[in-house]
Amino acid sequence: MVSAPEPALPHPLPGAIGLSHLSAYAWAAADGVCGGSPHLHLVCTEAYVVTGGRGAVQTLSPDGYRDIPLEPGSVAWFTPGTVHRMVQGGGLRITVLMQNGGLPEAGDAVFTFPPEVVADPERYAAAATLPPGTGAEAERAARRRRDLAVEGYLVLREALAAGDGGPYAEFQRAAARLVRAKVPRWRELWRAGALAAAERTGAQLDALQAGEASYLGEATAYEAAPTRLGGFGMCGRRDEYDLPGTTLPYGGEQPRPGGIEGGPS
Repeated sequence: MVSAPEPALPHPLPGAIGLSHLSAYAWAAADGVCGGSPHLHLVCTEAYVVTGGRGAVQTLSPDGYRDIPLEPGSVAWFTPGTVHRMVQGGGLRITVLMQNGGLPEAGDAVFTFPPEVVADPERYAAAATLPPGTGAEAERAARRRRDLAVEGYLVLREALAAGDGGPYAEFQRAAARLVRAKVPRWRELWRAGALAAAERTGAQLDALQAGEASYLGEATAYEAAPTRLGGFGMCGRRDEYDLPGTTLPYGGEQPRPGGIEGGPS
């Protein structure tokens, strides 16, 4: 019996990346800083390409705390495990490029909620999930979610600044435990998206080396525009593209796996 081939994303963006646009939140948090909800990604590198305004991104990693200025033309990116918090400095707007399109929407991102929340999957889901839509109820929930993430983040940052990386390392471990059950689904998305895109390039290189270019007969072009404007993301108001593997999971499941309405970043 011949097994069915692995599914592949139809016409993904280059490298099967995820794409969205963000306007950083202008809400002041407990420390007086305006900005988004601190979080990390477990397996995805994220990049900010600044297209307007000013601001910063605050990061926590094993090498300590950083405050990276953002202005038009700046590019900043963070590898898995790096806690990041977008800070509004005035009209900040960025384009977000996400490794492994589809995985962040499937729960790869974990908020820096206090330890007792991250340790309890039900409490975490209740704190992280937003009501649908872009109205006043969703905004209030997004602000509560941001404030809870900042509460946990400030504790981690203070400890790192004092030379104690223990709380930060424990948060990373707790985040890994929280998402463990989702990994099989992530593997499916990765195989259908990023891995399939890389393997397609390998097949094309093999064809070229053999003097065969018939695959170029499949050449074509695509276009897209945002299909959801002003959603409440992790870092700010988020414009999304309804493309397989981009900001919605392959197959377009609703609600998003993990129930985190608003998506990453």
